[in-house]
This record gives sequence, C-alpha cells and structure tokens, in this order.
Amino acid sequence: MDNFPKFIFILLPLFFLHTHAIIFTIQNNCPYTIWAAAVPGGGRRLDRGQTWNLSLPNSPKIAKIWARTNCTFDSSGRGRCQTGDCNGQLECKVYGTPPNTLAEYGLNTFAQKDYYDISVMEGFNVPIEFTPTTNGCTRSIRCTGNITGQCPSELKVPGGCQNPCTVHKTTQYCCHSGACRPTNLSRFFKSRCRDAFTYPEDDPTSTFICPPGTSYRVVFCP
Repeated sequence: MDNFPKFIFILLPLFFLHTHAIIFTIQNNCPYTIWAAAVPGGGRRLDRGQTWNLSLPNSPKIAKIWARTNCTFDSSGRGRCQTGDCNGQLECKVYGTPPNTLAEYGLNTFAQKDYYDISVMEGFNVPIEFTPTTNGCTRSIRCTGNITGQCPSELKVPGGCQNPCTVHKTTQYCCHSGACRPTNLSRFFKSRCRDAFTYPEDDPTSTFICPPGTSYRVVFCP
C-alpha cells in the first residue's frame, strides 16, 4: 500500500495524455452547401457560414476531414455525393471517394507530436485552410488555387480534379517501388497549393508539427 500513491502519481500524466479531447472547428465559407465529413467523427450538412465543432476524445492517431459536394440524402441518411462520397452515408465511417481535398491529422505516440497536413493525394474538390488554434502553434496551411478550373484534361472529372495516381495507377505517379520523384502532373498541384501533399514522398515540404493535444480549425473556401 505504501507504493500506491506513487503508482497513481505516475499514471495520472499518462491518463490525461491519452484522454485529452482535440477540437476540430469545421467551417463552410463556400457560397454553396457542402456536406462536411470526418473519420472519425461522421458527417454533417453545412450551409454557407455554418460551423461544426467536432470533439475527438483520446487523441485519435489518424483523422481525415473533407468536404462532399452535390449531395442528396434521404431521411435515413442514405444517398450519394458527386465528390467525396463515403459509401452513400451521411455519417461517414469510411474515407471518401476521390476527388476530395483532405485535411489530415496524425498523432505519433512515440515522438509525442501532432502532425497535420493538407493532401491532394485523393484529388481536389474544394479549397481548404487548416490552422492550429491552441498550444501556441500558429502555422496555417492552405490549398486554394484554381485547381478545378485549370485541371489537366486527363485528370478532370465532374466537380473536381483527380490526382494522377488515382487515374493512371502507375509506379511513376504512385511510387510503388524504387525512386519516387515529382512529375509534371504533381507539379501542377504544387504550383497552386504550395503547402499540400501532391505525391507520395512530398513529406519535407508538406508535413507540419504541433505539440500534442493541439486543436484545429478547418475552413472550406477560406
């Protein structure tokens, strides 16, 4: 029993570390309705100017947030979206169908740091801004170029622009093996979205770090 207080004292920091809720404030600034999606988290319709405050307890190791467009859902939450559809569900439990611009969050439990990024590895459908809001972390990242309007014809689809890996599925674009280098098509995205992940080994210019437990704001059409 003499060791009991010490045991509790040691465990308390670990308890709070793994139960701290991360808040994602998700806002639609687009001049049209979007259906925000998050895994984990679900999904919600956001009309212009509306906000969804998503609390994720236990610091999830991976979280992805994106916008779905041109959706129709029935009263049971079943339907479909032109971009970002998640198996026809309003409340997403699986990742979206490309194209969809992604805000990605990851907790590396070994290094105890937050990693966050914007990715166009699933293509692009809606401009996005991803900003830490707590812990003194202030590096905002964006992908707001006119990608849909200027999309190369081989990548263009209704409502967005596909990533070349999604379309071509070759080692050149997907980096299945060997050396992985940017391509003319990945450079199309990078020149318009400097902060974004554009091909599989784009880490050095596209991964950003905050202290653990940081909360974030995701704005569509910032």
